Amino acid sequence: MATGRSSNLFNLPVGSSFTEFLSQTAPELLPGRRPLPPGDHGAVAPHGTTIVATTYAGGVVMGGDRRATQGNMIAQRDIEKVFPTDAYSVAGIAGTAGIAIEMIRLYQVELEHYEKIEGTPLTLDGKANRLSAMIRGNLGAALQGLAVIPLFAGFDLDAPDPAKAGRIFGFDVTGGCWEEQGYSSVGSGSVFAKSSLKKLWKPTLDEAGAVRILVESLYDAADDDSATGGPDVIRKLYPILAVVDAEGVRRLTDDEVGAVVAEVIADRTANPGV
Repeated sequence: MATGRSSNLFNLPVGSSFTEFLSQTAPELLPGRRPLPPGDHGAVAPHGTTIVATTYAGGVVMGGDRRATQGNMIAQRDIEKVFPTDAYSVAGIAGTAGIAIEMIRLYQVELEHYEKIEGTPLTLDGKANRLSAMIRGNLGAALQGLAVIPLFAGFDLDAPDPAKAGRIFGFDVTGGCWEEQGYSSVGSGSVFAKSSLKKLWKPTLDEAGAVRILVESLYDAADDDSATGGPDVIRKLYPILAVVDAEGVRRLTDDEVGAVVAEVIADRTANPGV
C-alpha cells in the first residue's frame, strides 16, 4: 500500500517545480513552512553578513566575507556564503544562515529538477523568479526575525552581446525581484560595500579588475561594519569569490584570492589615507 501511495505522489500535477512538489507531499520540509512559536527569534541563530557582486565585460563576479554573527558575538569565522546554483549561476546569502543555506540547497535541486523534467535549463530571468518565489515562501519566518535575503548572479546564455551577459538580481524580504546594474551588495555591510563599489566600478572592467574591486569593497565594509569579517591573513581566511562567464562557474582558489588581498593591503599600507 505504501508503494501505491508513493507512486501516486509522483503523478501529482505540479509541473516541473520540485518546490511545488514538496509543498504538496511534505510541506514541513520547506524552510518557511515550519511552525514557530510567537515572537521574534532572530537572536537565536547565526546570521551571514555581507555579499557583493559586480559585472565585467564577459561575465560577473560574486564575493562574500567569512563571518557569521549571533548578537554581538562572532558565531563563525569561516562560513561560506557564495554557492554555485547551477553551471551558469551563483547565489550569495545574507540573513539567518541556517535557513539561507537550506534554501539555496533546495534551490539547487529546483533548478536541476526543472532541467531534467523539461530537458532544458531555465532562462536566467526564470531562475531569478524561482528564487524570488522561494524567498516569498519564507515571509512568515522573516516576520519573526528569521529573514533570508540572497543576491543572485549569472551568465545569460541568451544575451545578444556576450560582453554584457553577466547579470545581477536583488531581492527584498517579500520576494520582490529586480535586476541590479553594474554592481550590488546585501547584508549588514552593504551600505559601505556599495559606496566603495560606486567609486571603483566602471563598465570596462576585466575579470581581474572586478575581483580586485570586490576585495576592496569587502575590506571597506569590514572597516566600518563589525559584523563583516575582513581578510584574515593570520588564519588565511579570505573572501569566497566566484566568477561566472561563458565557460561556467569557477571558484577562485585561496591562493588566487590571497594574492589579491596582499596587493590591497600593500597598497593601503603605502597609502594609509585611502
